[in-house]
Parts: sequence; structure tokens; C-alpha cells
Amino acid sequence: MENFINKAIEICTEAGSKLILALLAWIIGKMIINRLMKMLGKGKMFASIDETVKKFILSAVRGVLYTVLVVSIIGILGVPMASIVTVLATCGVAVGMALQGALGNLAGGIMLMVFRPFNVGDIVSAAGAEGAVQEISMFYTKLKTPDNTLITIPNGSLMGANVVNYSAEGKRRLDAVFAVSKDTNIDQAEEIIRNVLRETEGPLKDEEMVAAVAGGTNEALELLARCWVVPSDYAPVKARITENVTRAFGKAGFKAPAVRIISDK
Repeated sequence: MENFINKAIEICTEAGSKLILALLAWIIGKMIINRLMKMLGKGKMFASIDETVKKFILSAVRGVLYTVLVVSIIGILGVPMASIVTVLATCGVAVGMALQGALGNLAGGIMLMVFRPFNVGDIVSAAGAEGAVQEISMFYTKLKTPDNTLITIPNGSLMGANVVNYSAEGKRRLDAVFAVSKDTNIDQAEEIIRNVLRETEGPLKDEEMVAAVAGGTNEALELLARCWVVPSDYAPVKARITENVTRAFGKAGFKAPAVRIISDK
């Protein structure tokens, strides 16, 4: 009985010491990785590298370092690597199915780096989401929406979706349509729109500004205000133009479209 108790104490002591060493290794290793990633991010080696590629490489390096750390901790715990390989080989099909999505996302991330449909900072619409690209990692791409919401999209989904890049050309056309009554003085309305486009902050002054009739219905006349803006300014500039034109139309005495009510009686 005494031998059994001594053996149990020895096993618990050994296991406890391994757990403590593994925990210390994890804490220290994580600190070292974080410090190393900060040094790499600020180092001269990445100074001339594009921001998109830089973040992707740093994400890959972080993944490799954490993989090495986890393998080291498994070794500290005394788990034979041969046993782990045997288990993985036995469960190869299940592991392969589980990693299929991750491998697809990894391949998607590599393809994004090769074909570069967008870069960090670009405003894009893809896979049902729209926002500014914050980060392209090995497996996921992060978008930040105008209302400060962070959207994470798997890279595999992005490679299989249509991607609209609003920032690729450096400028974006802005169209705003205003409905007024049919008896509105078109020349006066167009002049008001042109004045608003010239005086409002945001539209690119060296690009074409258009004020024209866009169409109409039985009850309304539709007037177009068109200009060009920096992609990141699109939403606020459109809001300013809409407000300024609406106020100017009100001061000019323009009427809203008539509402036609049809009764069966």
C-alpha cells in the first residue's frame, strides 16, 4: 500500500510539474511571439512592402510561431509525437474533412495576394458585405462598415464571389436624383444644382459636374446631380449634396411631386 501511495505521489508530482512547465511555456512563448511580431511589424524589412502583403506575411508568421509553440508544449507534457501522428493518420479522413474549409480559405488568401482584387484601405462590396478592408490574413479578410461594424469574411468565399472595388480607380462617380413637380422651371433647377455642386465641400472640382433631367413619371420630374468624389468621401458628400439641394429647392419655392389618388368609387 505504501508503495502504491508513493507511486501515485510521484506520478502526480511529475504530471503537476509538466503542467506547470507547459503553462509557463505557453505564457512566456506567447509574450515572446507578441514582442517578436511587434518588432517585425516596425522593422526596416517591411518598411518598403505594401501594407496588404505586410499584414498577410505577419499573419502567416504568427501562425507558424504558434504552431511551433503548441508542438513544443505537447513535447513538454510528454506526449510522444509518434502517437499523435498515428492518431492523425487513423482519423485522416475526418481531419481532412474538418480542414477542408480551412485549407480552402488558406488557398483563397494566397490567391488574393497573387491577383490582388483589392488592398488594405480599399472600399469593396463582396460576399454580401460592404466596407473598408482592414486586414487580409491567411484565412479571413476583415471589413469595417461605415457604422463601425467589423465583418469577417472567409477568403474562400471571397475568391468565389463577385468583388466590387470602389477604390481601384481613385475616384467614384456620385449620382443623386431629386424629384420635383412637373411644372418646375428646369433651367432654374439645373442652375441651382450646379451651384450646389460647386459650393459643396467634397466633389472633385477638376472633374465634370452634371445637372440634367434624369427622367420622370406622371406625377414628378426627376433631376440628376452628378459629380466625382474620393471613394472614402462618397457617403458624407452625397448626404451634403442631398441636404443642400433640398434646402435650395425649398428656398426657390419648388413644389414636391403631386400625389395622384385613384378611387374606384
